[in-house]
Parts: sequence; structure tokens; C-alpha cells
Amino acid sequence: MFMKKLAASLIVAAACVSGAAAQSMPAPVLSAKAWLLLDETSGQVIASHAATDRIEPASLTKIMTAYVVFEALSKKELSAAQLVTVSTRAWKVPAGSSKMFLEPGSKVSVDDLLRGLMIQSGNDAAIALAEAVSGSVEAFVARMNATAAQLGLHATHFASPHGLPDPGTYSTASDLSVLAARFIRDYPQLYQRYDSAKQFTYNKITQPNRNRLLWLDPSVDGLKTGHTEAAGYCIVASAKRPNGKDERRLITVVVGTASDKLRTQESRELLEWGFQGFNTIKLYARGEAVATPEVWKGESDSLKAGFERDAYVTVPAGAKVERIWAPQDPLVAPIAAQATVGEMRVLVDGKPAMQFPVVALEPVAEAGFAGRAWDSIRLWWRGHAG
Repeated sequence: MFMKKLAASLIVAAACVSGAAAQSMPAPVLSAKAWLLLDETSGQVIASHAATDRIEPASLTKIMTAYVVFEALSKKELSAAQLVTVSTRAWKVPAGSSKMFLEPGSKVSVDDLLRGLMIQSGNDAAIALAEAVSGSVEAFVARMNATAAQLGLHATHFASPHGLPDPGTYSTASDLSVLAARFIRDYPQLYQRYDSAKQFTYNKITQPNRNRLLWLDPSVDGLKTGHTEAAGYCIVASAKRPNGKDERRLITVVVGTASDKLRTQESRELLEWGFQGFNTIKLYARGEAVATPEVWKGESDSLKAGFERDAYVTVPAGAKVERIWAPQDPLVAPIAAQATVGEMRVLVDGKPAMQFPVVALEPVAEAGFAGRAWDSIRLWWRGHAG
């Protein structure tokens, strides 16, 4: 429940922060059909264009393919060392499409297939992994779509594990940014293992990672590129840089440029604009008490209130940030731990920007009969005083 409320507050914040940014530091002018810049650390969308328009994701589909495989690895449904027999279907991917050059009947480890998928963008690797996880491509695609629904990607649907043109494969820049954030957050070690490598050699063929930002910006550590004639050139990229004592991660989604050079250039422009033009401020740490509101009819007269997870806000560089604590009133016991007990309102340069739900960091049991009766009288008197 906390995460749903937090997500809702960040959606509100995104519009406010983007508006504030437009006044002082306009976003880059890009040629992409759709684009989005997400601060993964705070969860805020800094700026976007046509982010909810339906687009063809092309090989960006493979982010979901890898996510489902990572989930299967975490559940021990298969292992990275497990050998997969390459089927004729995997071998017969369309001529001219990207592949890792698997041979039918050969045995390949899941580890190598994931490298072929994310580094070489192998369509043959996508099919081989789908069959290894679910027994068939069709069953795996059903799992992809079920996972998309669980992640809240309501404008996304997949018809294959590779993303070759199909009317049943579509998404949005917004959905792809959510998928990328969950991909990194849910499986950070696997993300680092398979997304940062600049090249991979299989079957005596060495292919470079198509994400050219890995060579141009040392802070970039993934994610994935895509291209078809209809989709244009697309990229989802992520970069992590120091942010005070912590680190800050930005994610770009750039869809539908005219060339590989342009998708790289425009993604890089967004990253530089985001890192230089905005600051991500840590408001409170997880479990830190930010208030001790009064409790009625409880065994305790107050409780410690704070956040279930670290709370960040992204604002234009130099902006003034103010915090206003707004408790629920009255707070009446019993109160469970993690129950919402108020909200923290954040002002940026004096204007409302976002609201964070504040939760009880400890439970408060109901008082005995005498205590409840006395507080009932006090509440009645408070309500009728004056």
C-alpha cells in the first residue's frame, strides 16, 4: 500500500518538477518520436515527450525477456550453468536479423545465452531462453505478459521474446522506463553482469554491444538498444553518478530516431541535462523518525512516524526545498506498524511539488477501558470547545 501511495505522489511530482525545470532550464530539443528521462533514485520523471503514445519497442522487448529469465533464475527454475539444446526454431530466426549464431542441436549455457541476448541482441538467444524457461515460446510470451501486468505496464503487450515486428508487440516510453527501473532494482547483480559488457564472443564471432554509450560515458552501465524499419532506432540507457555521499541513477528512453548516432546522441544529451540541471535530495532515511504525533485511546500517548523506504526528491539545481508535516488528526488506537499516519508535503521554490505518505514506525495497542473512556471525553471536549 505504501508503494502505491508513494508512486501516486511521484506522478504528481513529475509534472510539477518538469514544469519548474521548463522555467529555468529547458529540456534538449530532440528528434525522437517519444522520449523520457527518469530519476530512478527518486522515482520521478524529470521530463518527457509523447511518453504514453503507443510505440513499437523492437529489441527493447528483450529487457522483459531478460527480466523473466532473471526471475526464473532467482526462483531456481533453472541455473546459469544449465545447458540448453538449441532448437531448429531458435536457429531459424529471420535472415538479416540480429543473432548470436547458434547452431541447431548444439548445447549452450543459460549464461552464454543471456550474454548473447543482452550484448549481441540475439533473436536466436531470445527463443532458446524462452524454450528453456517455459518449454515453448508461446508459454514464455504468456509469462512475459503476465509479468508486464504485475509490474503495472498496462499499455504494453508482447507477441514474442525478441521484438521483431508484430502488431501484438507494443509499449510506451513510460512503460519502458518503469520496466527498466524494476529490471535494475529487482536484479542488480544480474543487471551488472549482463548489461555492462562491451562485447561478447560466441562461435568464434565477436560482436560489440550496440549501446555505444558504454564507450562514450563511463557512468553508463546498460541497458538495451533496438531497431526495426518501423520503430526507428531506439535505446533505453542508464547511468549512475555520485550524489553527495550516495549515488544517483538516471534512465533515458529514446524511441524512433533516424539513426544509431542520433539515438546515442539524444540519450546522452538527456543524461547530461538531467545530471547537470537537477539535484536529487535525500529527504529522510528509511526508518528515521520525522515526527511523534499524539495518539488517542492508546497504551502510548504518541508514536514514532517516518518512512518505509528512503525518501528522495528531484528538483532543478538551486531550487529551495521546504517540508511540511501534516498529521492525520485525530490518530486513534489501535494503530498497526506501517499504517499511514500523515503525509510530508514538499514545496519547491514555494510551490507544492509532492506528498509522501508517512507511516507508523511502531504499533500502538488500544488502551484499557478507563483510558479509552477518558480520551473519548477529551476528544468530545476538544471538538466542542470554543
